[in-house]
Amino acid sequence: MLPALLDVLLLHVLRAWFDEQAGENAAGWVAALHDTAVAAALSAVHGDPSRQWTVAELGAVAGLSRAAFARRFTALVGRPPLTYLAWWRLTLAARLLRDSDSPLAVVARKVGYTSEFAFAHAFKRQQGQPPGRFRRSAVGNAVAPTD
Repeated sequence: MLPALLDVLLLHVLRAWFDEQAGENAAGWVAALHDTAVAAALSAVHGDPSRQWTVAELGAVAGLSRAAFARRFTALVGRPPLTYLAWWRLTLAARLLRDSDSPLAVVARKVGYTSEFAFAHAFKRQQGQPPGRFRRSAVGNAVAPTD
């Protein structure tokens, strides 16, 4: 029962800190998550990263025009919406490559790429190495479980 109580306490402390940071001078993720429009778009992207999102669609989710949404998102998140989407997809892909044995084509589709070649090119640009090599190095660096 003690671990559960510690989890609840940690959650309470984090919520209090998060709320305290959300004042008028809030910046970065705190500000982005407290902005209902940007938070709605982030939730949509995180909920369905493989969808072929457009700025106009994300703006509609946020309840803003395309241009107003793009300005607001970029100001709060620090990168334009589709740049963020690409980063998020490739971050998820790295996790899938590290934690599963799914073929590259399957990983590519799961994160929204229709072409394995486009996925590999984008992945190499972000991670500095092709997905296959990334997977091999991630598996090689994994720590073996101990009994």
